[in-house]
Amino acid sequence: MNPRSGTRHACGVEVITTSQPHEHLFWVDIGAAARSGQFGLCLLFFSQDTFPPDLITGKMAAFADGLPYAACSTAGEIGAPDGDTGQCLAVLFPKNHFLTVPLRIEGITSIGFDRIVTQVKEARQTFENASAQHRNGSDEGDIFAICLIDGMSVVEEMVTAALHWALEDIPLLGGSAGDSMRFTRTSLILNGEIGDDCAIVVFFKSTVPFKIFKTDNFVPTDRKLVVTRSDPERRIIYEFNATEAAIEYARAVGIDPGALSPMSFASHPLVVRVGGEYYCRSVQKVNPDGSLSFFCAIDDGIVLTVAEPTGMTRSTNTAFENVVREIGSVDFVLGFDCVLRRIDAQNRQATQRIQKIYQKYNVVGFNTYGEQYLSMHLNQTFTGIAFARREPSTGDQS
Repeated sequence: MNPRSGTRHACGVEVITTSQPHEHLFWVDIGAAARSGQFGLCLLFFSQDTFPPDLITGKMAAFADGLPYAACSTAGEIGAPDGDTGQCLAVLFPKNHFLTVPLRIEGITSIGFDRIVTQVKEARQTFENASAQHRNGSDEGDIFAICLIDGMSVVEEMVTAALHWALEDIPLLGGSAGDSMRFTRTSLILNGEIGDDCAIVVFFKSTVPFKIFKTDNFVPTDRKLVVTRSDPERRIIYEFNATEAAIEYARAVGIDPGALSPMSFASHPLVVRVGGEYYCRSVQKVNPDGSLSFFCAIDDGIVLTVAEPTGMTRSTNTAFENVVREIGSVDFVLGFDCVLRRIDAQNRQATQRIQKIYQKYNVVGFNTYGEQYLSMHLNQTFTGIAFARREPSTGDQS
């Protein structure tokens, strides 16, 4: 296997991947991109089992000092040529098609809704000022925002709602950082500063046409679970229907409680109905006391419905085909895919079929502990932004 690979897309975005933390050419390539002066931002998605955060910051300082970058630990990476995980992926955005302004929000578990809104509004004003001065021969371009959030913070709903409030008409998508299913500590890095309990928001103005979309593949059943005892702040359910949560969930899905695992949760997601639509509230893990930890917000009295995944390959392919019908040929997709979708694909022996779809549309991104889409924090969903293919102009040439 080649330890390093690189792709340059028609819009000038470069994607470089490696499975080896000390692969010299990977860091040399990022350094060359930094020295070229063509790129305004590098996104890095990395397995912190293979690539410790301090290695990332050390290599970027040594090889690409001065290149703005935002990095996020994952529960798996999307975009390596072999489809494997345990990677580090670099996505470099050229200045001539993308204006970017990043913001780091510290202490998200304690900062509160209002202070997040204030910080994001201030950053939005900075971005709008930069956008007004940004010229590529025209004022064309549409705006979106990407968010990367600590996936162990248990406050993604509040953060996403605050971002949506502050961003107003700017569409938002993103993913919750992971730690390879260890559920201990995730890592977020902005320009060399490592942390958790934080979020990184990046404002983008793109002259490349794009489409934000999502897809899931579950259908609700008639089996209901009422939350009768919980700890909403920690997203833990102790009882369903006045019975120990793990026992009642296992009964509802027809599995022995002792056999519950991430594969069980991926195959039998729980959903909640909001405004006529169903949204996943996926189980993260079984705790020693028989309670269940969740990836999304829960509370006493909520009625959860057992759902069954159906046709992941078909629904995923349909979602991408719909994007093509709207924007034409796709150059590449920045994607955030729930780790439970990956587990479910493995369980149903659909991994290769899903990977072929992602490779066909040049998807790059990571497996998440939760997905952000407009005003919602979701589970067991793929959210993405697809960029239309455009042929390089004279100004795109390196």
